[in-house]
Formats: sequence, C-alpha cells, structure tokens
Amino acid sequence: MFGYAISAALGGAIGAALRYITTQVAANIWGSALPYGTLIVNILGSFLMGILFVLFAERLNVGQGMSEYLRVFLMTGILGGFTTFSAFSLDAWQMIERQAYIGALSYIAFSFLLSISALILAIYITRSVT
Repeated sequence: MFGYAISAALGGAIGAALRYITTQVAANIWGSALPYGTLIVNILGSFLMGILFVLFAERLNVGQGMSEYLRVFLMTGILGGFTTFSAFSLDAWQMIERQAYIGALSYIAFSFLLSISALILAIYITRSVT
C-alpha cells in the first residue's frame, strides 16, 4: 500500500506542475477574463482519464504488479494532480454505465452545488476571521 501511495504522490507532483504551467500559458495567450487554464485542464484531464480507464480496465488486464503502480501513478497521481475533475467525471460515468441514473445525477448535482457552496462558505468564514 505504501508503494502505491508513493506512486500517487510522485504522479501528483508532476500533475500539479503541469496544471500550473497550463494555466500560466493559457493566461498568457488568452488573458484572464475566464479561467481558460482550468477549463483546459478539466477537459483534457477528463479526456485522458477516459483513455486510461479503457486501457487499464478493459485492454491491459491490469492486476497487482507493475501495471497497477503505473495505473495509480498516471490516473490517481498525474491526472489527480492535474485535475480532480477527471476523477469526478470517471465516477459519474461509471454510475451512468451501471444505469444508476438517479444516483449519477444526484452525484453530479451535489458535487457542483455543495463544492461551490463549501468554497463560498470557506471564503466568507476565512475573510471574517482574518
């Protein structure tokens, strides 16, 4: 288990660095009127998560061993550091694929509404304390 955590951590550092670079380049190209960098990493991360999911779950017969470390490094680490939206997208898709439509819609709605609400609440609380 510790080895998997190290794989995720190393990948996460790479993903976070890639996210930073992407957002800076996007801001330099298109400005900051919209969070273009975040939009790019969320879309690209979700797209890459879809590719890796099919490869690891359906094509490569991943079991315990080196390929499992690679899966954790790429999916949890790099893409998790690059964007957690990719993990959210995969979770939602897996629920839809299981035909858990109400659960999937609830998950999507609650994720957006509660996450944004939590962010707003944290901003107000932090601003009132400092």
